[in-house]
Amino acid sequence: MTDIALELKDVGKSFGSVIALSGVSVKVQKGSVTCILGDNGAGKSTLIKTLSGVHKPSSGVYEVEGEKVSFNSPRDALAKGIATVYQDLATIPLMSVWRNFFLGNEITKGWGPWRRLDVKKMKALAKEHLLEMGIDLRDTNQQIGTLSGGERQAVAIARAVYFGAKVLILDEPTSALGVRQSGLVLKYVLAAKDRGVSVVFITHNPHHAYLVGDRFYLLNRGRLANEFERSNVELEELTKAMAGGAELDELTKEIQTVRGD
Repeated sequence: MTDIALELKDVGKSFGSVIALSGVSVKVQKGSVTCILGDNGAGKSTLIKTLSGVHKPSSGVYEVEGEKVSFNSPRDALAKGIATVYQDLATIPLMSVWRNFFLGNEITKGWGPWRRLDVKKMKALAKEHLLEMGIDLRDTNQQIGTLSGGERQAVAIARAVYFGAKVLILDEPTSALGVRQSGLVLKYVLAAKDRGVSVVFITHNPHHAYLVGDRFYLLNRGRLANEFERSNVELEELTKAMAGGAELDELTKEIQTVRGD
């Protein structure tokens, strides 16, 4: 049995004459956190949509647990256990936490014209499984819009884990959060990993990636610029590689000259 949850082999994606991805190879091991880093325009959004079934690769091979796949929609990817949490979270702010937790997967009781939502069971299950992920909310009946950004991310992660995600793709989950809330999200990333979920953490922040990552891929203009294992890279090296190495040194010298240092 393979220990690889999913793998892209030499994958490319083009939109007409525009090449968004070229020769991208990424390997996601089971029960690990794989970080894909890149600045704006690096191709992260296209990569997310390719992994999640929104786009089909124009070239190359996409495999899930060693089996070649071709997704027609995100629903196909979800059926294979690949769940994606986007930056906007796809939550409904005025709905309660438990309603958002079961949105689209509501539990009912009764039959025929007497079928109705099993509100009591959904509230209890939402509370129970949020607690299992270490998320202790006072009341799952409160509107999800009243939660902090970090708490909403945590609920979205717990929801994906509850509904059987084997691979969880996170799209810049800490980008709009403060230090404390970012730490909260990173804590739940590790909680998902501890439950055996393979996490693909897509970010432009090397500091956040380094706190949780096992493997790092650097994406630049649609191509892989570098790849590191946690055991052979330090944060400073990762940051410098992402920023462009020599380009960062040159920029630093220019800033020092302007400052008169």
